[in-house]
Amino acid sequence: MIDQIKYEQGAEEFLKVSAQFRLGGLPTETPNPRTLNLSEDAKHNVSRAIASIKEIDQDVFKKVEASLSHIKFLKEKVSETILGGGNIFLCGCGATGRLSLALETIWRHQHSGNKNLENTITSFMAGGDVALINSVEKFEDFPEFGERQLLELGFKDGDLLISTTEGGETPFVIGATEAAARISGRSPFFLYCNPDDVLIKTAERSKRVIEDPKIHKINLTVGPMALTGSTRMQATTILMYAAGLALWFYDQDFQKIENEVKAIQSLIDKTNFDFLRPFIERESDIYKKGGYIFYETDTYFGISILTDTTERSPTFSLYPFENQLDTVKNPSLSYLYFRHSKNAESAWNELLLRAPRTFHWKEITNATSGERLAGFDFSEKFPEVRAGYLKNEHAYFKIYFDKENNYITFELEELKHTLKLDDLNFLSAHLVLKILINNLSTTIMGRMGRYESNLMTWVRASNNKLVDRAVRYVTILLAKKGIDVSYEKLVHACFRMKDLVPRDQALVLKMVEEFSKKSNSD
Repeated sequence: MIDQIKYEQGAEEFLKVSAQFRLGGLPTETPNPRTLNLSEDAKHNVSRAIASIKEIDQDVFKKVEASLSHIKFLKEKVSETILGGGNIFLCGCGATGRLSLALETIWRHQHSGNKNLENTITSFMAGGDVALINSVEKFEDFPEFGERQLLELGFKDGDLLISTTEGGETPFVIGATEAAARISGRSPFFLYCNPDDVLIKTAERSKRVIEDPKIHKINLTVGPMALTGSTRMQATTILMYAAGLALWFYDQDFQKIENEVKAIQSLIDKTNFDFLRPFIERESDIYKKGGYIFYETDTYFGISILTDTTERSPTFSLYPFENQLDTVKNPSLSYLYFRHSKNAESAWNELLLRAPRTFHWKEITNATSGERLAGFDFSEKFPEVRAGYLKNEHAYFKIYFDKENNYITFELEELKHTLKLDDLNFLSAHLVLKILINNLSTTIMGRMGRYESNLMTWVRASNNKLVDRAVRYVTILLAKKGIDVSYEKLVHACFRMKDLVPRDQALVLKMVEEFSKKSNSD
């Protein structure tokens, strides 16, 4: 009875604010008509699935080209800040938080050895560095948490904040952005991927930012994602590249940015992504047979590979990377592996090229603490540790960057491929890799039945945005069966079931099953 009361209270609390989280009208939440057969193609025509995702990725760089004047303005403000002795802060939540951390790491690689420039960039995401691996639930719903993390990291007058939010409505990011506008004489930047007019009508918090003259806005709308709502894909790609170009070329002529954008477009256009097909088929076969994957890499690409593998968990209801502090360990299908790192601490330092940033707000959670972070071990010792509680066979998917010759190597068992990057810089190399492994992981999950059509039917309802998304998908699937259930009733069912359905099962499909049975029995 106590649990029932808790679930009902949670549902009612959400319904009070649900008008601000009903995001189905946003392009980033809308099904893409070009990938309506994605799940079937992933199972029966892998090459076509790969090509359809690539086609949507190619549109990203057309939008980058169309946004070059805005990127130039951002570059100028970055340059003014650095040359004026200020620091750059990068902020995001979930996928955009991970891109923020990735950009800092790429910056540190670029300026390795220059202590002043190395430490000019400070990135943070909702929940701190621990959230890079395992999302800290509900953190993104509170704008005051964004402000608090920003202040605790030492943001001050003269510093510049670059905020990224795929939807343009994330409370955590908005809280940090509005705080930065009050604190610093340098107006913060707010980068997002939905049209202003739609956002203004959808969420009051978005309207407030868009109409605030103290905040610079860069709208990078790229339309619907290849997989509905999976903003880890095209939306995050364009946000990462726009911010990254402004950082990478902050002290160089703008013509070099234009040349780099043309170069990455050319490389992606001419590259046949079908080389991914045997890797996709092999990795999915390994999982279907009960096996696991270690993604083996090094410090060059570690942050981008970690990002894709960890984002599979909330997107497809997979178990996240297990933590060695937990007594019960539900192993993730894939895990990052640094073959040359001696222990967990050195692995984290080598991944980020700095010490991890953690915090412990005792009144809220201990899931953000340094102790918790240290429990995620991807060092050379981890395969032996994992063998102690997981007897199933592991394969090693090796992805490495050859810096001297500028190419990426892929190797899984006997499968091998080398992708030459021509004259692309290290930032663009990460973008190419991101696009490829997003394609790979999405197609693998389609082969494993982790979405239907292009609907993310295995999404976890871990925050307000995702509760709404889960309920919307249930509504769509029930409508196909001719069943009409009110939004309010579905919200109550979602809160009742979301903690009962195991992490590796589909909440959306369980809800559809329940309401279908009720309809048939009526």
